[in-house]
Amino acid sequence: MMLLEQILNGLLVGSYYTLLALGLSIIFSLGGVVNLAHGAFYALGAYLTVVITEKLGFSAAFVLSPVIVGILGVIIEILCIRKLYPKDPTLTLLFTMGLAISAEQAFRLMFGASTLPFSIPEFLGGQIHIGQFIYSNYRLAILAVTTTAIAGLWLLFNKTSFGLILRAGVSDVEMVRAMGINVKPILSTVFAIGVGLAAIAGGMSASLMGVHPAMGNEIITAAFVICVLGGLGSFWGVVLAGMFVGVLKGVTALYFPPAAEGSMYALMVLVLIFKPRGLLGQKFARLE
Repeated sequence: MMLLEQILNGLLVGSYYTLLALGLSIIFSLGGVVNLAHGAFYALGAYLTVVITEKLGFSAAFVLSPVIVGILGVIIEILCIRKLYPKDPTLTLLFTMGLAISAEQAFRLMFGASTLPFSIPEFLGGQIHIGQFIYSNYRLAILAVTTTAIAGLWLLFNKTSFGLILRAGVSDVEMVRAMGINVKPILSTVFAIGVGLAAIAGGMSASLMGVHPAMGNEIITAAFVICVLGGLGSFWGVVLAGMFVGVLKGVTALYFPPAAEGSMYALMVLVLIFKPRGLLGQKFARLE
């Protein structure tokens, strides 16, 4: 039972790792932006969830938080990042790094350096009992939300005209331009979706991981590892890597706790030795 619980906990951790990494991956794959501020959007999603829950309740916070973060992401992309697309990629790297540092300090000034208390919503409280197995309803809800978000994102990219343009642009940018399609709004939308996914992950993890200024920096490394493991440009590669890393950390924590955090880095090294592009990596072109 303990092993099963750890596997489920690993899937839980892997679920918001996956959402965070998917957002990071699509922004990089389509815009060529290494968004070091992605963790800041994750933290902002968590803080907004706490603040909005106090005023309007958790359900409203869960809906409004990613929407607000997505809108903010579009504003930043249009005013700042869009000007850097045709320039040296190092500039976007430096800009997003500065944004991440500034966001963390802003959180400290506004909310303090200590962890904000945030409880599991009452309507998602309680546990499920199957024989001797006990598991939290809230954790099951997170797994359900993650599965729905991943499925929705896949449908958007594969079953809509918007997704068709995205996939065409990644394969042949000049073809998209020749069709008279303006790619700037598409890039803004992709950025909004990416940071919105980070906000959803932040909101879901708020009551489990704690809400504090450095939470974004603590999780962004894992998101980058998952992107590399899954393969840049690969949707299912990132999903597979995210869930596998979560389960690996959960099982390792059960049998050898000191190695739990380092296990994903060891896995990344092993995968890259045999699969330099990651598990399901593919070539891509910048959409700009």
